Amino acid sequence: MNTYLTVILGYFLFVIIVSLFTKRIASRSSVDYLIAGRNLGIIACAVVVASEWLGGMSTIGVSENSFNSGTMQPILYNISTALGMIIIGFTVAKKYREKNVHTVSEMLEHLFGRRTKSVSAVAFLLAYIALSYVQLQTCASVLGPLFEISWVNAVLISSLIITAYTYVGGMHALAITGIIHVVAMFTGIGIALIIGLDKVSGFGSLSEKLVDLGSPQNWYNPFSGDMSYAISLVIGGVLGGMAGQASIQPIFAARNAATARKAAILSSLIIAPFGIMVAILGLIGRTGIFFSVEGPASPLWNELTQSLNAKMVLPTLMTTPEFIHPVLGGLALAGVLAAILSTVGPVNFAVVTIATKDIYHGLINKSAVDQKVITTARRLVILVNFVVIPLAIFVQREVLDAAYISYAIRAIGAIVIIMGIYFKGWISSDGVRFAFAGGTVAILISIIGKGAGWFDVEDTFVGVGSAIVLIILGNLWSRLKRKNSSV
Repeated sequence: MNTYLTVILGYFLFVIIVSLFTKRIASRSSVDYLIAGRNLGIIACAVVVASEWLGGMSTIGVSENSFNSGTMQPILYNISTALGMIIIGFTVAKKYREKNVHTVSEMLEHLFGRRTKSVSAVAFLLAYIALSYVQLQTCASVLGPLFEISWVNAVLISSLIITAYTYVGGMHALAITGIIHVVAMFTGIGIALIIGLDKVSGFGSLSEKLVDLGSPQNWYNPFSGDMSYAISLVIGGVLGGMAGQASIQPIFAARNAATARKAAILSSLIIAPFGIMVAILGLIGRTGIFFSVEGPASPLWNELTQSLNAKMVLPTLMTTPEFIHPVLGGLALAGVLAAILSTVGPVNFAVVTIATKDIYHGLINKSAVDQKVITTARRLVILVNFVVIPLAIFVQREVLDAAYISYAIRAIGAIVIIMGIYFKGWISSDGVRFAFAGGTVAILISIIGKGAGWFDVEDTFVGVGSAIVLIILGNLWSRLKRKNSSV
């Protein structure tokens, strides 16, 4: 067994053993399993919130896009989500926690009535299934070449690892393992960044090499590339968290409203720096010092298709002895996988929570006893994989692009939540339902249209624009109904 595998397997064995200690606590009630008994402190809550953002997009996705674009534009994903969490801390975090809800759709039910719950739950379910398969792909893109196994087997093994500790400990396991993951990812990626900058002789030399390879002179400016894409990243990042089940669920689990508020703000200090570190590593890979821009020299690349090359920038760097010692490379790879798993767990668990509380307990079996809810949630942890695995195997898009399908749907939820809390008189329940149903359909049409080459509009713009128009139409429909009923 090589050094990389020894370090990584040792790390994940440790994580699974730690998660086993949470099983007894998580089995006491559905509240314990789904939201950690609403007893997370500031640090644990902040780490789990940050974990939802520091996953496949912040590692494989950001490095992939930096490698392809030759700029720092992808860090807008982390900067905007960090800004979004600060805004959440000062606005909706306290409101969420005070309502004692399990899901964002339950919050919408409090604001607009029961009829809004089901349509929003379906929309959020689609959003998180999309995000879940993307995160699973990023995990497989690391494990595949590392173990020299096929893409299908890498997806299956990744899914098995993720399911194991989520099934056992629920939110308690995610909180404890999340703290371990954050320490591992900052340690591993931090060491790799220091070594990488030393290898390229500092930022000045890196800049010269990037410009020679076609990067703009101001490659370090995140707005130096496609401005439409940059704005889409910012809007999606800021709005995506406000109605994002995975990033909000730890806030539901906070000890009290004050803890929820402080944890949301603290999470931003974890989210922002990590994206910058990973983007620089992607740019270091682009210089071609350790492998060519067209494809790394490592033999592990030979079995991968060309479309996956950019996704493999980080793993290839970490498994190149000329770049980093195998022990340190193994630690850095463990950090990358830790980042991915720290997000895949909460994302998959968000799907489970929405399906359990909003659909099963909210619509199918409202009288289910608590232990039945726990049993159903655990079964859904496994069932979700039967939906996500085929998508991860067969649907291939750039990581950040695919993820922003989810963000576009969540942006609709953010607009509705903000209006419901602060401007409730401006939006009707019909407006909410129109926005979720019509907005989700509009996003799906946008995806099909871009794939067919009919038009090219960012998914976030479609989600936000259609939501605003449909809210107005829904409000007009409500007024018309009231007018007709009064006649």
